[in-house]
Amino acid sequence: MDIRNQTIVGDLVLLGFTDNMKVNFLLFFVFFLIYVVTIFGNVLIICIILMNPHLHIPMYFFLINLSFIDLCNISCAVPKLLMDLTSTQRTISLITCSVQILLLLWIGANECLLLAVMSLDRYVAICHPLHYHIIMSWRICRSLAIFVCIFSFTYVFLPSSLMPVTLCYPNKVNHFMCEVLSVTKLACGDIHDNMIVTFFFSFISLSIPFVIILVSYICIISSIWKISSVGRSKAFSTCTSHITVVALYFGTGMVTYLGPSTDASSDQTESLNQDKYFFIFCVMISPTLNPLIYSLNNREVKKSILKLSLQLQ
Repeated sequence: MDIRNQTIVGDLVLLGFTDNMKVNFLLFFVFFLIYVVTIFGNVLIICIILMNPHLHIPMYFFLINLSFIDLCNISCAVPKLLMDLTSTQRTISLITCSVQILLLLWIGANECLLLAVMSLDRYVAICHPLHYHIIMSWRICRSLAIFVCIFSFTYVFLPSSLMPVTLCYPNKVNHFMCEVLSVTKLACGDIHDNMIVTFFFSFISLSIPFVIILVSYICIISSIWKISSVGRSKAFSTCTSHITVVALYFGTGMVTYLGPSTDASSDQTESLNQDKYFFIFCVMISPTLNPLIYSLNNREVKKSILKLSLQLQ
């Protein structure tokens, strides 16, 4: 929700995890390590795909987009978190907080749609292999990537501008970053309508891509069972990485945004403490695991990594 122009507080205070500085320094090194590994892993995936002409196909084009989104996702929250862990003052300006909320929502909607597009790509590759290069031409792939970016931007920013929120004191956000549910609960007056809108748009952004993915894989499985066991194993191996990423991302997203914590009448302290740990997975663990999942389960990517490591020796 947009909080940029209608508020009666100056800055917001992010409570983070604890006031114990020893624990915070330990968390700093843990999250810094996760951040470095995530940056390295996703940049490595992007570079390997760009450097290997054999990987210049639609599946890896969308994988580059996913890696870039993961880089944006973790970079929206972790640098600020690392600074707060080494400081006793964890304030954030309203403008910065608003930008962080909108960017995280946009990135989340973008990733949901992109995962749906990737499932459609696998559906065409397995169910219509003879027409794959015609249906998934580079023009279509670029158009899909642009559509995902623009549609998710419009989908997030439109309701945010139509439903502004006025914040009141106390200005303490029970989170390590500006997140729409935790910030909305600081609003003046009744927030029931705002929470309903948040739930509705979260439900749409998660459910529609998930249904597309589910239908795609039902068709894929139906086609796979009609081919030989050798071809079946090869066809399904190209989908296992994507299925794993989908299960991790959508599972966490549904628990966070469609679970009982989105209810304004729920125990705010307990639900927000739970949300903090779910968002560690959403903005840190998931972007870290994605390149590992795709590299460990993808024969071509493993070959490219091995070839690159031999060249560097």
